[in-house]
Amino acid sequence: MKIRRKLGGVCGSDVVVSWRLFFWFVVLFVFSFVLFSTMFVFKGKFRPVVRSVRSFSTARAIIGDSATLSPAVSIREAVKLPEQTLVFLKYPQSLRLFTKDDLICVFSSGDDSSKLRKEKPEAVDSDKFGGQIVRCPETPPGYTISLAISRWTIDDHLAAGPTHQWDWLVYDAVIDHDNSTVVFVKGLNLKPGKVADVSRYECVYGWDFAKHNRLIRSDAISAAQEIVRCRTPLTVLNGPKSAHGPVKVSVRIKGGTGMLPSIAQPDRIVHPPRRKPFEMCVCTMMRNAAAVLREWVMYHAGIGVQRWFIYDNNSDDDIIAEIKDLERRGYNITRHFWPWIKTQEAGFSNCAIRARNDCDWIAFIDVDEFYYIRSGETLTSIIRNYTASAEIGEIRTPCHSFGPSGLRNRPRGGVTEGYTCRVILPERHKSILKPESMNATLINVVHHFHLKDGFTFADVDKEVMVINHYKYQVWEVFKEKFYRRVATYVADWQNDENVGSRDRAPGLGTRPVEPPDWAERFCEVNDTGLRDQVLEKFKDNKLQRLIWGEKEEDEGSRRAHNRID
Repeated sequence: MKIRRKLGGVCGSDVVVSWRLFFWFVVLFVFSFVLFSTMFVFKGKFRPVVRSVRSFSTARAIIGDSATLSPAVSIREAVKLPEQTLVFLKYPQSLRLFTKDDLICVFSSGDDSSKLRKEKPEAVDSDKFGGQIVRCPETPPGYTISLAISRWTIDDHLAAGPTHQWDWLVYDAVIDHDNSTVVFVKGLNLKPGKVADVSRYECVYGWDFAKHNRLIRSDAISAAQEIVRCRTPLTVLNGPKSAHGPVKVSVRIKGGTGMLPSIAQPDRIVHPPRRKPFEMCVCTMMRNAAAVLREWVMYHAGIGVQRWFIYDNNSDDDIIAEIKDLERRGYNITRHFWPWIKTQEAGFSNCAIRARNDCDWIAFIDVDEFYYIRSGETLTSIIRNYTASAEIGEIRTPCHSFGPSGLRNRPRGGVTEGYTCRVILPERHKSILKPESMNATLINVVHHFHLKDGFTFADVDKEVMVINHYKYQVWEVFKEKFYRRVATYVADWQNDENVGSRDRAPGLGTRPVEPPDWAERFCEVNDTGLRDQVLEKFKDNKLQRLIWGEKEEDEGSRRAHNRID
């Protein structure tokens, strides 16, 4: 059908419009549009990209079909430590986490691609909000750090985030049971065991510290050592989650150097149940203790410990595998990655807060320290005997320091069997703490905590219970103490400082050089009490060895694990 319509043209002629002709014109136009659009895409003019400038399809091929690299994957920030750099990765919850073999640490110097350096990470750990912490080697001076997927070219990497120095940093935070925020800080340089002037400090909360008009401030309640406690604003407690992730908290020094850099995202401690699940727990901070962890855990399980909190201070041995093996055997043990240098007191405070939900009592000892109860009773029995009064919030136990005992190699049966010679007089003490008795400042000097008003401590008679501290072991083990001391206010042994301190090995100096008579030192009295007890209670008579020397689960191990009153 044709429709004729007269149009006033320049020539005044008639124009005939055909619907059929119009139809085919539209079809041709659509076909051409689709054709040219397809060519445009396939020529690579448009493609989705990861923030790292690598294509989404390529990244998917690299990490496998089981997971895709979301554009939300990014470097949140990095922290430079003396011997490593920590890189914090931000992840969406749906993404498969990286392993050490997936990543490469990339160091760059300006725009000069010839100076790019790449190294494998030392380890990858998870953080408390589902992200990851990549432990890269130390960043060279003048370089910045980034990450790449292992099969990317070195020119393709995630965009670098802000980088902080470890000794001027807010590095962790916890929202405590009373809804206050406990902030852990490096750089305040407060005196040990002393309460600071709280009017000098305030906490600052925000999702983006660059937006100064959107920050929330709160006055400090207490400040001591490396810990500042503040009232948590209701906006933070009850506010909505941000697209930037969990809220951050920092500390501002009023009238001083301003606000410290922060990587701290406070997590909230849930209120404890009516009855705590464990009567006796242990908290420790250690580095490279995989070789002795089994003996330490299994022995203390046999005398009443039910729960272990391990604060891992940058181990590079098989500690994760050892902890997993102990978990498989039924021991309730948790590893907390704690990379911060010289922060043992802060780490113990952090542990005390986290353990309060689970534990009636928490012991703070090292992995070379073993409770020795002469009567063969359990730890829980001793605690009950010394806490008839509700005022007792801490139990202090004296320590005996053992020497190499004539050995030159690690004892095959473990430290409790191998080291039997010690110095005569006890050295210091270690504490078992009732968490509710802790002072709000969380002040501790490793050996004991400051207590709330109304609480006091009890000293255990050394004829009832002591700690065997296998402090001076064979040189192969002992020389590790020269690496770095974990306590905040204790000088490293390589430094010419406080050389006469009881913390040091007498007469050793500042160099890790083995004295010719090392194997015979620190041997003033022969003490086989704990060794004899261990051989009686923890030896598998069928296999003729101690249970912590066995790799597979057996009846002897199960008996020791269940030897709790």
